[in-house]
Amino acid sequence: MRDRITLTGLRATGFHGVFDFEKREGQQFVVDVMIHTDHRAAGRSDDLADTINYAEVAEMALARVTGPAYDLIEALAEAIAGDVLTLAGVLAVEVTVHKPGAPIPHDFADVSVTIMRERAAAVVIALGSNLGDRLATLASAVAQLRGVAGLQLTAISRPVLTDPVLAALQRIEARHGRVREVRWGQRTLDLDLIQFGTPGTCDEVRSDDPALLLPHPRAAERAFVLLPWLDADPRARLRVGAEIVTVAQQITRVDTGGVRPVDGAGV
Repeated sequence: MRDRITLTGLRATGFHGVFDFEKREGQQFVVDVMIHTDHRAAGRSDDLADTINYAEVAEMALARVTGPAYDLIEALAEAIAGDVLTLAGVLAVEVTVHKPGAPIPHDFADVSVTIMRERAAAVVIALGSNLGDRLATLASAVAQLRGVAGLQLTAISRPVLTDPVLAALQRIEARHGRVREVRWGQRTLDLDLIQFGTPGTCDEVRSDDPALLLPHPRAAERAFVLLPWLDADPRARLRVGAEIVTVAQQITRVDTGGVRPVDGAGV
């Protein structure tokens, strides 16, 4: 069973409804939000950064209730759920919107709708290219990822350029007779699955199968992975051994020299 955070009875005046007078005069709406999450990390650390700030949840819901009008409270509930699902650590959310002043010509206590929405497991994919028209290759790969059934791209970083220090070292080795294996050689396109699910929660996938190591065993050491990752998701977290840290924290532990954004480029 998942852990939960429940916020009930959040009240505000909104202008939602199918009738003109509802949009003109407004009425009171009441919102309940139940968040399904995993409290283990917060329970161990006693740190707000490891849980979901319910004050932030309340602000999100109030912004929707008092914001642009919807005809249906189903649409209002959907908007609130979508906002809450963007928060780190939210696995699923149940939103109930009450409309106690609904224009019904009968005695009644309340009218409400409830929706339940789950967050798909987040995956982090690193793309790299060091042969040919690299930007075109990356753009083509991103376009093809958009077409993968069951995969929805939510954020794409700007590309970064890594100084060719490794290549220079390999050339020196070659002059001295070093023969390298194909692994880590030059290639037109590289796609690496870095992380599957949210670290420290019940949807995190960990694997020590040599065919698929998760999380990626070297991602935490690579600035050319961490910098684009932070660009795509400033709140991203990753597992480093037994520790779970933000990507922003991990970047301070690695050498970022030689890795820089490609000016004006995007994929």
